[in-house]
Amino acid sequence: MPEATDEKTVAYEPTHPQATLNDEGFWGDEKGALLAVSASDLERYTYCPLSWSLATRGHAGKGKEIVQGQENHKEIHRVYSEYQMLRVQTKRNLIIWQWWYAIILVLVIDIFLFRGIDASEFSTVEISKLLVTWAISCLVVGIGALFLPWRQLVGMEITPRPSYQFGGEQQEFVEPYFEPRGFEGGWFEGGRIEVAFFMAAIVLVIHSLALRFASNREQATYVLTVVAIGWTLIATVQLQRALIANSKSLSIAADNDIQIGTEIAYSDDEKGSGLLMDNSIGLRGRPDQIVIIDGEFIPVEQKTGRVPKKPHDSHSMQVLAYAHLIEATTGRSPPYGMLRYGEENLHIVNWNDDAKSQLIEAIQTIQGVMANGGAKRNHNRPGKCKNCSRRYACPDPLTQ
Repeated sequence: MPEATDEKTVAYEPTHPQATLNDEGFWGDEKGALLAVSASDLERYTYCPLSWSLATRGHAGKGKEIVQGQENHKEIHRVYSEYQMLRVQTKRNLIIWQWWYAIILVLVIDIFLFRGIDASEFSTVEISKLLVTWAISCLVVGIGALFLPWRQLVGMEITPRPSYQFGGEQQEFVEPYFEPRGFEGGWFEGGRIEVAFFMAAIVLVIHSLALRFASNREQATYVLTVVAIGWTLIATVQLQRALIANSKSLSIAADNDIQIGTEIAYSDDEKGSGLLMDNSIGLRGRPDQIVIIDGEFIPVEQKTGRVPKKPHDSHSMQVLAYAHLIEATTGRSPPYGMLRYGEENLHIVNWNDDAKSQLIEAIQTIQGVMANGGAKRNHNRPGKCKNCSRRYACPDPLTQ
């Protein structure tokens, strides 16, 4: 074994010598806060404790693969962000198109109704005034409903949609546009009922204008037909936008092996993404992505570079850390996490009682080394040691 320099032997020393062990088996500092262990710490420590120790002391990984991996992760984040943005645009445009199409249906129905009205009893001016009155009433009621918490006043049962925060910031899920998560109504929060009043006001105003410029039944029918055609053209543009956004999202999904319909709840850009934390055990981390599959939040860890024959234990441990952080953040336990090597090499990492015990034991082990020192190389593989990105600073390399 080569003689280690004093600079290198610092890797064996504790980083938190004043830490104390609590009754649950976790280590905390003098203020009582548990020593922080990140998902990346778990990955590095499982790979090699000495490599992890060097990383905690500021020895960054060196090599072309490190730089390329960082660039690949940025590109992955860009792709997933663009995909999710297009998914949101598709749903938003379809919702708007559905409401506009509903107006078209009303116009078409009224065209046939006006054709059947007795001409002797048909007064365009009087009906126009009546419709304006109704439109104003609907508008006033809708605005009042926006500002007043009337649901609470009438005793309507409110069931807020579950709201989840990843890293302290509300994530951009595909929100319902008329009843957002946590919706209670009133104080400028609008639900389906408020929207229905506003849509009714729009329909009534359209009919009123059509009748206002018509002197008889035939003209009223003609004006309504023109308005219906014009509204159809506008709705068609909205539908076209939805179809274009959907086509682009499908193309991105096909090119990047993203399951069709996948919703992205979180994507790490290394700068703006929130940090997930569980202070009860000292764990923290930022998963590459959190996707929604069958209503469950699933962590996804993307690994670039060479594809191994089977998942590395260090990578699987990192996925387990993210599964725990999702459970601690949302209160919902994901059934598994996903580990992806390249575009098509996908592995499932089960999240069960055995995995939870394995994760807790690993966290406590790392905290113990942080408190007492003594990080040691955990393998005798020259090839692994030779390819280590921190070999340049290692006090115990297998090769020169």
